[in-house]
Amino acid sequence: MIKVGFPRGLYYYDYYPLWKSYFNSLNIEVVSSTKTNKDILNLGIENCVDEACLPIKIFHGHVKYLEDKVDYIFIPKYVSLHKREYNCPKHLGIAHMVYHSIDNLPSLITPKIVLKNKEDFKDAIYSVGRVFTKNKKILDKAYEKALESYEDQLNWIKREITPFMMNNDLESEKIRILILGHPYNIYDDFVNMGILKKLNDQDIEIITSEDVDEKEYREYSDNLRKRIFWTQGRKIIGSVYALIEKKKIDGIIYLSAFGCGLDSVLMHMVEQKSNKHNVPVMTMTFDEQTGEAGFNTRFEAFIDMMKWRSKVEDNISTPR
Repeated sequence: MIKVGFPRGLYYYDYYPLWKSYFNSLNIEVVSSTKTNKDILNLGIENCVDEACLPIKIFHGHVKYLEDKVDYIFIPKYVSLHKREYNCPKHLGIAHMVYHSIDNLPSLITPKIVLKNKEDFKDAIYSVGRVFTKNKKILDKAYEKALESYEDQLNWIKREITPFMMNNDLESEKIRILILGHPYNIYDDFVNMGILKKLNDQDIEIITSEDVDEKEYREYSDNLRKRIFWTQGRKIIGSVYALIEKKKIDGIIYLSAFGCGLDSVLMHMVEQKSNKHNVPVMTMTFDEQTGEAGFNTRFEAFIDMMKWRSKVEDNISTPR
């Protein structure tokens, strides 16, 4: 059976169920790389340009891990996921970066994803299928299966990635903390040093942007004076604005990778909004260092402050 490698990085957490179902329907085995670990990180550092951000280096590590295990490696170029919106330039160029950074790779499948309407998505997914078959009936069936799997994407995250967050509740009486950032920072527990599990162990209600529906976060992001043209940026800003104004969260932890251009803008907007509404916010920036002592100290101090605040004080200044 043909094997297609699927690196566990960048848009893995957004589209893996969709593509896995699609390839399986074409009788192709999907091999995803192992969870991120120190070996993957080191492979990424060794095989990527120094100037790249941490998620890009980690993605290179996942590709390197797969190189001798599969017949193809799948690296889609997600250019635009919504009309008049674009993705990070490094996402657009990731396939070319990998191709020019790592020698002797298996054949790369690199569809260009530019979604302005439903037909664009259909064209993109069919172009991938035609690498393996020209049979339209098989492609039609695989396409329908992929759509069904995509509908289950959020349940897949809760079931496979964060099973301890199955029952997160915006109306909970617990302290509710919004975890902000890109999915590849939020759901990769090596990158974020297991912060979701640590919050869960502290009996904190964990909220993410996935808890705000698309219509709502787009409405809030549309109210900005200047339109955000990054899809992930609209989701991050729209969801945090909605949750703050509706008083659904008690605090915010922003997870960012060192060198992320988008986050350097978005974090400032989040801090301005949280300061205005007196919502504590802490930014955790990750790089290639893997020591947890400093991270744990900041994390525990923030949680202690949140717990103290909920018991004895309801109006203190926002920490920076």
